[in-house]
Amino acid sequence: MTEQSGWVPESVDDRLPSAARVYDFLLGGGHNFAVDRMVGEKVLAVQPDGRLIAASNRAFMGRAVRYMIGQGITQFLDLGSGIPTVGNVHEVAQKVNPDARVVYVDYDEVAVSHSELMLGANDNATIVRADLCVPDEVLAAPELRRLLDFDRPLGLLMVAVFHFVADERNPSAIIARYREHLAPGSLFALSHLTADHAPDQMAGVVEAMKNSRDPMYFRPYDEVAALFDGFDLVEPGVVSAPKWHPEIGVQIDPVEGVYAGVGRKPAQVQKSTME
Repeated sequence: MTEQSGWVPESVDDRLPSAARVYDFLLGGGHNFAVDRMVGEKVLAVQPDGRLIAASNRAFMGRAVRYMIGQGITQFLDLGSGIPTVGNVHEVAQKVNPDARVVYVDYDEVAVSHSELMLGANDNATIVRADLCVPDEVLAAPELRRLLDFDRPLGLLMVAVFHFVADERNPSAIIARYREHLAPGSLFALSHLTADHAPDQMAGVVEAMKNSRDPMYFRPYDEVAALFDGFDLVEPGVVSAPKWHPEIGVQIDPVEGVYAGVGRKPAQVQKSTME
């Protein structure tokens, strides 16, 4: 161990970079290590728009949450939530509805530790340490079951997480397992990095991240759109993140690199029960 502070669990090896902390660095956060900053600088060297791409993804998440609140959603499950930074789901949702309930899920020890510190006084928000790729473990977590009612619609968020999930883990099957447990009318937000617009630069990003705990797997448009199977896409469908429900009067940054969309679970698909 070489770099410790009050927000770092003793068991964390700060010599191994993690995607959550690299993303925190790209967003301008302060909860990252020297090794994460080194990887982040490598990312920026090959993809100079890296900070803009990260910011566009974060902005999409905020708009998606506000859209869900506007549709009557009062409870949220944020999978792969990462290091808490400005504009977290609970901050966005509870600003509009103070009674909104939020459960974060992540397996990064730093993300969980800092989230626990930040959420300690918030009775309507919590974090569960678990791997989102093991849905049954996530869905059975006592804290999740305490805060979320799966008999009512909720907002499921998988924002900038599936480009860390290899094809061998079957992303579509993982999403389908969560979808089975959602009540009709639930909304699902997903964003995913792509190499469609800048293949050479994004290949460099993959190279920069390959020795981290979280190597990356970019997917083309058709594969990202297929992750919404079983949901009815909300207009305008799967688009570049800045183009999804842009806010009036807010300049759209032309940066490309993230596909994003929101889908709704249709009423005719029946919710299964927990085993």
